[in-house]
Amino acid sequence: MLTVFIILFVLLLLILGGAYVCFYLAFYSPDRKAVFTDEDRFPPGKIYEPYHPRMRQWAAQVDAMEYEALTVTSCDGLTLRAKYYEFAPDSPVEILFHGYRGLAERDLCGAVQRCFSVGHSAILVDQRAGGRSDGHVITFGVRESEDALLWVEAVAQRFGAERAIVLAGVSMGATTVMLAAGKDLPQNVVGVLADCGYTTAPAIIKKVIRQMHLPADLLYPLVRLGALLYGGFDPNDADCPAALARATVPVILFHGEADDFVPCAMSRENYAACASPKRLVTTPGAGHGLCYPADEEGYVAAVREFDAQYWRK
Repeated sequence: MLTVFIILFVLLLLILGGAYVCFYLAFYSPDRKAVFTDEDRFPPGKIYEPYHPRMRQWAAQVDAMEYEALTVTSCDGLTLRAKYYEFAPDSPVEILFHGYRGLAERDLCGAVQRCFSVGHSAILVDQRAGGRSDGHVITFGVRESEDALLWVEAVAQRFGAERAIVLAGVSMGATTVMLAAGKDLPQNVVGVLADCGYTTAPAIIKKVIRQMHLPADLLYPLVRLGALLYGGFDPNDADCPAALARATVPVILFHGEADDFVPCAMSRENYAACASPKRLVTTPGAGHGLCYPADEEGYVAAVREFDAQYWRK
């Protein structure tokens, strides 16, 4: 009997230890740097290098612009930070969210210019555990979508409850805003822009595990257990098709057809599930997060058309 107890105890320790390792690798973010270098501001990797000169132009332009620093306090006490760039005092405001382990200045490079091109002001948010915001746990959109509602409240308080708001994001930021679309949104939120977002946290996590040549169905329960035990959230709650099935605001989705990180098929699935007015724009040859750099004119034209049809009141 004692032997059985010891074996079960060791198994329990192995499971808890494995769950912690999975949590640390997938969801934990160490302390962010106080200062970011130029290299931190541009996505690394061969697919992004051809766009670095253009991104440097965008960054230099934004550096020369005036901005207002904004903060909100999350429901769990984190200070979240953002920068507001004004196109016009009465223009719609896009609240933009970056991707997994990212920061606004990198993942949303060019976003201010794109917003100004369609007559929108821009708020570039550093999500929890990213950029200059507080926190250590990334929740794949679960808590981030709740944070998005706090930013909506902050914009209404700062600029007035009648100021039109568009929730926009790239990669995990796109999932953040799609999950928010399924919540009870105030009337001043007029739409959602989701660029290369995944369908569910389990789907994208399992996809990455398989790319590592590991057994996804065996390891994902440990990943989920780690999130539940050490992060205090359930990644299964990050379900964009389910959220979009409840959406009432118009949604435009973008995705690169050559995206080998978040497959383009995921945006097609999200589009199919969306119950509100919607449009899907795919960009041939564009990799992950590169729809706008790869086709600036086409991207702006699609947003401007959708804006005129659905978002402008």
